Amino acid sequence: MDVIRKQSYLNTVISTVGMVIGYLNTVLVLPYFLADPDKVGLTRFLLSVSPVFAQFAALGFTNTSARYFPYFRDRDKQHNGFLFLMLAIPMLGFAVVTVLFLFLKPAVFDLYRVTSPLAVDYYYYIIPLSFFTLLFLLLDAYLRALYKTIVQTFLQDFLVRLLTMACAALFYWGFVDFQWFVILFIAANSCTAFICIIYLLWLKQFFVRPGRNMFQIVPIKEVVQYGLYAFLGNISGTIITFTDTAMIMAYRGLSDVAYYTTGYFITSAILVPYRSMNKILSPQVADLFKQQDMPALGKLYKNMTRVNLLIGLLLFLGIWCNVDNIFALMPAEYSAGRYVILFMGIARIFELATGLNAMILVTSHKYRYDLILNILMVALVIFTNYLLIPPYGISGAAFASMLVFILINVFRVAFVAYFFKMQPFGWDSLLLLLIAGAAYLASYALPQLPHLLLDIAVRSVLITGVYGGLAVGLKASPELNEGIRKTLLKFGVGKR
Repeated sequence: MDVIRKQSYLNTVISTVGMVIGYLNTVLVLPYFLADPDKVGLTRFLLSVSPVFAQFAALGFTNTSARYFPYFRDRDKQHNGFLFLMLAIPMLGFAVVTVLFLFLKPAVFDLYRVTSPLAVDYYYYIIPLSFFTLLFLLLDAYLRALYKTIVQTFLQDFLVRLLTMACAALFYWGFVDFQWFVILFIAANSCTAFICIIYLLWLKQFFVRPGRNMFQIVPIKEVVQYGLYAFLGNISGTIITFTDTAMIMAYRGLSDVAYYTTGYFITSAILVPYRSMNKILSPQVADLFKQQDMPALGKLYKNMTRVNLLIGLLLFLGIWCNVDNIFALMPAEYSAGRYVILFMGIARIFELATGLNAMILVTSHKYRYDLILNILMVALVIFTNYLLIPPYGISGAAFASMLVFILINVFRVAFVAYFFKMQPFGWDSLLLLLIAGAAYLASYALPQLPHLLLDIAVRSVLITGVYGGLAVGLKASPELNEGIRKTLLKFGVGKR
């Protein structure tokens, strides 16, 4: 737990600072510097389609590392050629997917020529961005298997966002035209892979030679079978995030993509602690399964859920109670994403409340069930978007995603409870929801203050004070009270 706590803390700090930069990009920099919502929508489209491309090429090897690396781990033997396997096969997959991508060009052009012509103009730019996205995903998975997560978090959550801001500034000040902005934007999102290689060389862990016994450590049939299921599961999960963007583009155009993804990104702050902890928890869960230590896994499942929910609810309150203030900072048309924030915020809270269920299923021998659920998610997202986007626009897309996320996570919790006799809920989960309700009522009772930044500051302090005070006083999270106690001890306050 010390390793988890330390790296999760550092990841959360880095991600939080990065989130501030991300908010500046989302709320101020891109909407004002690029000016045209279609151009903002194009950047979101590129970042939505490249992970889909990369996951098709990866063939499930990002999940394979979490499950099987503990069996290959042996630094003296260069981990038995594991990194070679991770890189070689997905690179072949990338070549195949690129050919298919080029064949799909006429169909894509016909679909988006009218509603999103800018996406058609920059179709080929997806290929290099997807290649470096794939390379980063593979190297990130390998580094996480080595219990190294801090550098990747810094690169993805901080450096890329800072470079994106710089690219937008260059365009705004007239140093580059929009085409060169897109090239620089892709370069900013691609440099992370190169830096990961340099980091692995510094760690002396960049072992790319094939190992003599790499096909004997774990039966190759098992690895291939798991990789196939993980591949299909990953594609299902990634397509879900892309489906909303693609269907909004087809029905409404890139400008609505900009409004939708802006609201979507604003709620992503809720998942910062969850994602930060998951980066180190994934190999931890794999090791616990290898050791068959189910009591420890059950305890980890419940504790991490409580911590994630504690922080996530506070972040959701901070966003939703300040939603009018947030949109007051942006061009007026972006307020179309108001209910995207509400619906996706609820979906993310439910994801936090159900904890590590997906990770437990994927890492266990019951991984096939997560694949089934992911396929069901894709079908439901497409169907509900088809029904709700035409009449309700981006709010309909967000509502559809919220319903599907809640439904699928209910199934995941049920599967984990049935197969492994563990579930993440306790009375403390209900208590945290009641505390969040009290903090919301306190914010609702506060009248709107005359100055925007003053209102944000006072409202946020009020929410934090009520929420934090009740959480500590009612001991809703032992981890929070223990953390406060240890902090006070460092300053000579309290008893050991």
